[in-house]
Amino acid sequence: MTLYYRDDAVQVTSESIHAGGHVITLADVAYVWHARGATTLAVRGRVLGRGVLVLLLSLPPLVALICVVSLAWAAQDRGNWKLALIILAAFVVVGLALTPFLEVPLSWLDRSYERGNRVHELWVQHHGQEVMLLRTPDALRFGQIYRAVQRAVEQQGDHR
Repeated sequence: MTLYYRDDAVQVTSESIHAGGHVITLADVAYVWHARGATTLAVRGRVLGRGVLVLLLSLPPLVALICVVSLAWAAQDRGNWKLALIILAAFVVVGLALTPFLEVPLSWLDRSYERGNRVHELWVQHHGQEVMLLRTPDALRFGQIYRAVQRAVEQQGDHR
């Protein structure tokens, strides 16, 4: 028996699929497909959180750009370029010093995109009936499970 995927709720082997309270023997599976499910509150919250995070990450560079432009404008009027260059150098040094702290919010953003922005459903045709095995908003996990089921069904077809 080959194990293709396993987590707390799903197990896909070369003999069967255990998911959603169902145990489906691969020999009885005629067809496998996926569908989009209705959007959940968790998915909407993830998309909203992603938008807020992008906004919060975009604001500091925008504010810095406005400050630099206004500083250059004021320096041109007064002819005091030395002070403007010192302030600009301080902006650059502070910006470079804060750059490593961007790793945490950017990793949150990456994980948000990995999880996706819709609900995915995994269906099989088993003994002539359509059975939904899995419904999840986690796109990465869904992709792993779906690929495991496809491999298991293909291997089952090769052995028939």
